[in-house]
Amino acid sequence: MKSILLIGIAVLWLTSCGHSQTQNQSQTQTQNTSSSTKTETVMKPIELTKADFLQKVANYETSPKEWKYLGDKPALIDFYATWCGPCKMVAPILEELAAEYGDSIVIYKVDTDKEQELAAVFGIRSIPSLLFIPLNGTPQMAQGAMSKADFKRAIDQLLLNR
Repeated sequence: MKSILLIGIAVLWLTSCGHSQTQNQSQTQTQNTSSSTKTETVMKPIELTKADFLQKVANYETSPKEWKYLGDKPALIDFYATWCGPCKMVAPILEELAAEYGDSIVIYKVDTDKEQELAAVFGIRSIPSLLFIPLNGTPQMAQGAMSKADFKRAIDQLLLNR
């Protein structure tokens, strides 16, 4: 009698596990299908090295006395360090702004510990330091952490002329 009861419980348990596994597989397939049909590009800040900077932003080696922006969109460059508290506060704001502004601006990041020459060229003495680069005109530097509202105001006024 006990063996029949144990066999019945085992069969019940196996069928319930198999059913939930089938449900999980169908849910996973549905999620995979829906996520594969969505092709959404989310913009993020782009890490710059000296070589990237010389190609994408400005080649200060060939034109040391003249600013000539090489990009095709306005840009914001965050000069930061990984150990810097205010830089860590600014980083998620810049990620949100990159996603919000999408293709209208480019947000770059320069690690001043790794790219000491770039930091020296721009006279970076405190971080975060932010370089706002309009398509036409003179870049403007801002120092210190900013709120998201302040960033948006600066981007709209300095970069997008809104």
